[in-house]
Amino acid sequence: MNLSTQQAQQRAGQIQAFRHELETLEQEGALTLDAAQRQRVFEHQRKLLDEYAHRFDIDRNEQASQLSLGMRIASLFGALALSASMFFLFYQFWGNFTTTVQGMILLAVPLLMLGLTLLVQRRDASGYFAKLAALVTFVCFVLNVTMLGQIFNITPSDKALLPWAALAFLLAYACDLRLLLVAGILCVDAYVAARVGTWGGGYWLSFGERPENFFPAAVLLLLMPAYVPHRANADFPPMYRIFGLLTVFLPMLVMSNWGAASYLDWDTDVIEGFYQVAGFAGSALAIWLGVRKQWSEVVNTGVTFFVIFLYTKLFDWWWETMPKYLFFMVLGLVSVLILVVLKRLRATKFKRFPGESS
Repeated sequence: MNLSTQQAQQRAGQIQAFRHELETLEQEGALTLDAAQRQRVFEHQRKLLDEYAHRFDIDRNEQASQLSLGMRIASLFGALALSASMFFLFYQFWGNFTTTVQGMILLAVPLLMLGLTLLVQRRDASGYFAKLAALVTFVCFVLNVTMLGQIFNITPSDKALLPWAALAFLLAYACDLRLLLVAGILCVDAYVAARVGTWGGGYWLSFGERPENFFPAAVLLLLMPAYVPHRANADFPPMYRIFGLLTVFLPMLVMSNWGAASYLDWDTDVIEGFYQVAGFAGSALAIWLGVRKQWSEVVNTGVTFFVIFLYTKLFDWWWETMPKYLFFMVLGLVSVLILVVLKRLRATKFKRFPGESS
């Protein structure tokens, strides 16, 4: 059976939870396994844990999980430190090399780092060292492309975002690294927005002045999990959905308060009202779809932006006219109302366990 590291870790967590629940059920007298059944179940689980530990270096218990968190933090800081070291190393001795040697170094270092990352990834079951090497590889590549442009006096272009995104995605999928997946997503966001901005007649670096430039990128990100299988990277689709929704709702939030930045040839107040309504409708749709598909990240993102849109609208309506204590009291009451609605939704939609008969 083909499993990802995340799926193996999730199964290990389920085994630990099962053992705790079995112990509780036996204490309550609700379920008792005889010695043979217990031995057979525990032996099967032990073999699974041994296999997963050998293949994926998973955390077998909560203590190991806590240590793994520390290892991830150490890996991130190590990557940042090594990247900074590489940056200052280049600039320390850069003037001593000829232009030809500089170009050769800039071309060779990312390739060597990529080869090192793939080699470490093969030999490192835990993935921490491979992820560290992958982050350093990406930073070196971004730095080297930038320096090559400076050496040969190349005009800055949004096209540099494409190779950055390609390497980020390659390393993210090879090393199961969400941080580089986010880097790739942001590069794609910026590139698509810059392209749309230039098609609209603007300079590519000014793409942020028109928030609507990001909408095509949002569509692309939201469609990725539906059309690209992620059997070996099960935690990647939620990241696409989160950043796709962010790329939709953040521009809407800006446009609902700054209609002059829109491409729409309407009155500013009409544009702002349109995006306010679109923000409410879109966040409500995200909540409904997330509940229907059991996408918790979509539900949480939708609720967050629904509350933000609601609070900004209440601010527009009542901040200037209402006493401050009363205004914040109203916000608190609105929060309570939202909690009540979500609680009733949870109670009606999730009454039974999956598979339980009615």
